[in-house]
Amino acid sequence: MNFRIVGAVIGLISSGFYGAIIGFLIGSYIDYSVQGNDQSNNYQQNFQSNYSGYQQSSFQSPSDFQNSLLILIAAIMKADGNAAKSELDMVKSMLLRTYGEDQTRIMLLKLRDYLKETHNLYDVCRNLRNRMGYSARLELVHVLFRISRADGVISNSELSLIDSVANQLGISTPDYLSLKAMFVDSSDSDYKILDVSSSATEEEVKKAYRKLALRFHPDRLQGLSDGEKKAAEEKFLRVQSAYESIKKKKGWN
Repeated sequence: MNFRIVGAVIGLISSGFYGAIIGFLIGSYIDYSVQGNDQSNNYQQNFQSNYSGYQQSSFQSPSDFQNSLLILIAAIMKADGNAAKSELDMVKSMLLRTYGEDQTRIMLLKLRDYLKETHNLYDVCRNLRNRMGYSARLELVHVLFRISRADGVISNSELSLIDSVANQLGISTPDYLSLKAMFVDSSDSDYKILDVSSSATEEEVKKAYRKLALRFHPDRLQGLSDGEKKAAEEKFLRVQSAYESIKKKKGWN
């Protein structure tokens, strides 16, 4: 059974876009856990570790993913020394749509504890990297960017932490810089999104745009859930916007 698709569909039906993302992430985590157990009965032992606040003894349960997710969220929220109410409100809203009131209440209590604690993010990211597919890890970084921007600005300390997390999750540099440019405006954001230099020719820019459009266009992502397609559509629209902006700046037709 493909748990990531099941999770995304259930999340989309019950909670909309954010529910689909979280459902997809949890499903991917479970898929990789099941695959790992099929390969070796002792596979889990190679990845067991202690987190501050809880003992990680099983990598198959959604609650294990929830703990890892909450630890990363807590780290992002306090990265600039101030866990903003707007960030907490966004997290609460996301959890409510995905998990419901009872489970959200429990998770927020855990989040409160995690905000007071220091965790080994290397271990957290290592376990996620070994239990989630690449696209799911990329979406996780996307979620962290959204939370960090909830207060209207992404601080340098938040950017530094997200950069470290993305690196530990195995996100490629071009993918990370492209995703970052969607949230952090700069004079060359449009070029970073397309992964081209400001001196790129019209043909080079067009080629880069076509490559990303092919990658993110929802109509070309066969076999994915509606939630995954919506996430891709959001990226596709930002890629399209960057391309149109560059054409306008350069005076290209």
